Amino acid sequence: MSGSNILFVFSGSIACYKACEAVSRLVQNGHRVRTVATASALKFIGPATLEGLTGSAVMTDIFASGSAMEHINLTRWADLVIVCPATANTINRFAAGLSDDLPGALFLAHDRTKPWLIAPAMNPEMWSHPATVASVEKLKSWGVRFLPTGVGRTACGEMGEGRLAEPPEIVAAVEAAAAKPAKRLRVLVTSGGTAEPIDGVRVLANTSTGATGAGIASRLTRDGHEVVLLRARHSVRPEAAGREETFGSFAELDAALTRLLGGEKFDAVIHAAAVSDFSVAAVEVAGQVRPAQAKIDSTASPVLRLKPTAKLVDSLRARSANSKVSVVAFKLTNGASPVESQAAVRGLFAHAKADYVVHNDLTAKAAGCDFPADIYRPDGTVAAHCTTRAALASALGSILST
Repeated sequence: MSGSNILFVFSGSIACYKACEAVSRLVQNGHRVRTVATASALKFIGPATLEGLTGSAVMTDIFASGSAMEHINLTRWADLVIVCPATANTINRFAAGLSDDLPGALFLAHDRTKPWLIAPAMNPEMWSHPATVASVEKLKSWGVRFLPTGVGRTACGEMGEGRLAEPPEIVAAVEAAAAKPAKRLRVLVTSGGTAEPIDGVRVLANTSTGATGAGIASRLTRDGHEVVLLRARHSVRPEAAGREETFGSFAELDAALTRLLGGEKFDAVIHAAAVSDFSVAAVEVAGQVRPAQAKIDSTASPVLRLKPTAKLVDSLRARSANSKVSVVAFKLTNGASPVESQAAVRGLFAHAKADYVVHNDLTAKAAGCDFPADIYRPDGTVAAHCTTRAALASALGSILST
């Protein structure tokens, strides 16, 4: 991606220190960044910090000499505006259309064909207050995009939702919004492993972390594609901020796929989820079937009765509202020979009718992102050999865009 013109607006929150890291990363990535800061924001960070990070003076006063037209000029210069951190006061002022400060004037003068992003940061009670909730919904209806807030301990010591997104997430969201792919795709990505209930507290699961699917979703989002990630609840979260839904069991994933594919039109489905081949039909203890939600005593010797699950990948195209949807399936082997691997790939093509199959073998997995994979075409030829998860994500994006 060539560098973009980014206008970065700070409002008064202790989270300004995290936003500074995002500015630094954007500059390092080749973007041209100019900053605006409210008087409150300058209580937390100094003008010298922002000038040092961007090489340009920070703008603060709508009435400063020589700056009377900056609320027009800046929005025309910028490819994208992000308000980060955005306080409750700032969000509510935007929704009210107040323009007696520079951020408010910029918002009203903004070219609405360009992205305007907001990264909220505030106390959990302020974030959930009806005034803030209503303002967020109003701004969304005007086309403003909100980054997800984090959940955890806030600066005031309280726990809940309202933390500023982490710098990598902020950078990913900005770059995704600024990206202009030649062909913008709507893609559904699944990732992580299913967890089949044994009793009320135990599950039958697999070792999938969801890292591959999360990486693919992040890369496609960064490249400007519209991505929905359907991931296992305890799987790796993507770095790039985007739309996410979660699942636990096979049944939950099955239902989510039916709802999403039937209710929305996707150009492609990348089915990287590790779906269990079996679910629990019954649990017997001493010859008696246990209630599904009852916790099995730890001294018991339960017998699990398993039943096979359906191959979800086989029905993806049939469930899709788009009959021309591209389907990417995944086949994982463990210690397979080249002949065995190719046979497994052919078998998956035969029943899934996929457009591409990604194959990797567990024995080739190394630390970090080094997990080699081959992308196969239906005729058995290799469309791309990828040495890392990042390379796989990039290759899939290129292939699906052609």
